[in-house]
Amino acid sequence: MATITSLGVGSGLDLTGLLDQLQDAERGKLAPITQQKADQQAKISAYGQLQTSLNAFNDAVAKINDPKLYQSLSSSVRGDDIKAATSASALPGSYRVEVSQVATYGSLASESITGIDNKPSDALELNGATAITLNFVGSDSVDIELDANSSLNDIRDAINANKDAGVNATIINDGEGYRLALSSKATGEDASIDSFEFVGGEGPFGEATEAGAKQQGQDASLTVNGIAITSASNQVEGAIQGVTLNLNELSIAEGEKATSTVNIERDTLKQREAINDFVDAYNDLKDTTNGLTSFNAESGTAGELLGDRTVRTIESRLRSVLTGGGEDGELSTLSQLGITLEAGTTLSGKLQVDDEKLDNLIANDPQALSAFFAGDNKDGGLAGKLNSSIDQMTSSNGVLKGAITGAENNVKSLDERYARMEKSIEGTLSRYRTQFSQLDVMMAQMNSTSSYLTQQFDAMNAQLGR
Repeated sequence: MATITSLGVGSGLDLTGLLDQLQDAERGKLAPITQQKADQQAKISAYGQLQTSLNAFNDAVAKINDPKLYQSLSSSVRGDDIKAATSASALPGSYRVEVSQVATYGSLASESITGIDNKPSDALELNGATAITLNFVGSDSVDIELDANSSLNDIRDAINANKDAGVNATIINDGEGYRLALSSKATGEDASIDSFEFVGGEGPFGEATEAGAKQQGQDASLTVNGIAITSASNQVEGAIQGVTLNLNELSIAEGEKATSTVNIERDTLKQREAINDFVDAYNDLKDTTNGLTSFNAESGTAGELLGDRTVRTIESRLRSVLTGGGEDGELSTLSQLGITLEAGTTLSGKLQVDDEKLDNLIANDPQALSAFFAGDNKDGGLAGKLNSSIDQMTSSNGVLKGAITGAENNVKSLDERYARMEKSIEGTLSRYRTQFSQLDVMMAQMNSTSSYLTQQFDAMNAQLGR
């Protein structure tokens, strides 16, 4: 049987064009599957937007679920370079602070050591000494063991290697020889290095006696509202309840004082910002859900999650918590704070704030706000209930995760259905192609037979004179 390498050659028919039309018609069966997959992928993306907004709202809710927010105070200082930091136990007030002396470190130097050729690495004659004892003004002495034939470098290193030494040791070259210099690690009189001595022998050197070789550490001296206070550290804690005064940047000349006024005030700005962020985050979430469930009657376009049960469930649960309020207390509903939830079919369902009412509560009754939002425990107040509800809805077993998983499974199922349909279409087109090829061969044969018969009839007519 003859074969046809190109459809339509044998029959003269446009079989290739016909096959292309059949192919387009068959592949048209894939369009609904492609559209369904696109719809499911759009849903997955929309659920992602919803989850992002929910997470942002949850973060804002977590900030107002912290009791420390409603106890927060801020400090301001007028005057010299005193710094002040507050803790939760601080109380509002104004304090006049006068500093006459800052805390200093004690220091002590040894005699200048000669006879070692100006090399602190040379071994010293310890004269039987096996240790060096460091004596402090207000604390126990510390013994540092020494190896035989220790050098000045070795003595320095032995002191620095002992975590209980209480001093930092260095070596100073005074131009004539080398000295062991000791500096207390902590400020204050009691931590000041007072003297040193060798144990077991007189040692290779003694303490220097010239002026300046010994500097006594001092306590900080100050008054707070006229009350005299001393502190071994320049980080003064307890002089003002819940406040740490930092004197490190002060430079006080002999006989002078550094004077400042420290004002401790309730930090209403942080509370207002946190509550406003909570309202804004909820309204952003509402904008997201409204957009995802919208419908434009003029254009006929709809949001990806129009009529979606997951969105309705999330909105319903959040609205239930918001309208339910907090635990029993001075404040029990959001409206008492000046925060109201829009209602009605023509409104967006967002939160609105009465600034004057909220500001008054922040300034005058922060504890009532704390009880309403934060409650007595993590899940007790309104914010805790919202956190718990959102965590549940966004968890691995939550309604949102379930919706995302369902859409992802639908996409996978559609991919499998698409592959099966595509295979079926290829089989159908293959059969069409075979049938068209057979048709082409048969038509070619019939055309050939027709031509042969025509020639024969023409020849017979010519013989018969027709």
